[in-house]
Amino acid sequence: MELTPAHQETLTELINIGYGRAAAALSELTGRRINLDVPKVAVYPVQEIGTALKDVLSGEVASVHQVFSGPVSGNALLLLDRDAALMLNSLLLDSPVHSGRLRAPEREALTEVGNIVLNACLGVFGNLLQVQVTFSVPRLNVESIDGVMASISVRSEEVQYALMVHTHFTVRDSDVRGYLVIILGITSFSRLLQELDSWEKRQLAR
Repeated sequence: MELTPAHQETLTELINIGYGRAAAALSELTGRRINLDVPKVAVYPVQEIGTALKDVLSGEVASVHQVFSGPVSGNALLLLDRDAALMLNSLLLDSPVHSGRLRAPEREALTEVGNIVLNACLGVFGNLLQVQVTFSVPRLNVESIDGVMASISVRSEEVQYALMVHTHFTVRDSDVRGYLVIILGITSFSRLLQELDSWEKRQLAR
């Protein structure tokens, strides 16, 4: 099962809408102009997502993890490597970049960023695709990619897919790269594709 070009275009458009809302919320929260760009959307079998992430992230990564449920349900994560997490915090908190571990205020700031971005994207899915989605409280972990994958593994006989979105935060002319990953079982993934088709038909009918 894979995204057709039409699905990919529609999904990218929906995520861009979510990112626009997230950027506006982050800008209001920080008092700084923040842009979020979506340059690439890809789908992988879940057993391949760890390798795909290791191609772009190394060492410890900061991940904000949120479970969502409804007709389309799964796990959503925003991932940043350690340097990107420290840089984003420096830009958001207007503080010097340091080389130590994430401190409590920085962990809180990253969790809030992840909460805003994940809720905006998943909320757009819910609103525009006309399905109800509920969210768990987000949690922040700092660990290896293998640790991230272990934390989201679900014992299920259902085939699972991972939707991976390359993300750019632009703050004060600085480009911070991150990755949004949405893990879906085949039932939810099939439902998502159906809803994308329905959304596209509604747009054409206007």
